[in-house]
Amino acid sequence: MRVDGGCHCGKIKYEAGIDPDKAGLCHCTDCQTLTSSAFSLFVPVPKEKFRLRGEPRVYVKTAESGNRRAQRGSGPCGSERRSRPRAQIWCRSALPWVNGLSSVPQHAKQPM
Repeated sequence: MRVDGGCHCGKIKYEAGIDPDKAGLCHCTDCQTLTSSAFSLFVPVPKEKFRLRGEPRVYVKTAESGNRRAQRGSGPCGSERRSRPRAQIWCRSALPWVNGLSSVPQHAKQPM
């Protein structure tokens, strides 16, 4: 499946060929901070099926395993403070699977 998108300001654009059956959710605190949300959606993409336009900014994060990984984005790293939601808006646009996550397999940490 082909997907494309980019950052909100438009400085970064991407195109990728993905396998939607490999999509998952990450609930780690890094992803929660980076997205200012409860989780991030990810899907692995083979290098040869990924095209990036624009120059993302890069900073290096050390994972729990000790491995260093590059994080990329269109702007400097700066996230909003997370807090418990007290209301929901734009529910007409909510994805139908958001309320049914208990059926999705769960892992306490990164599976091997």
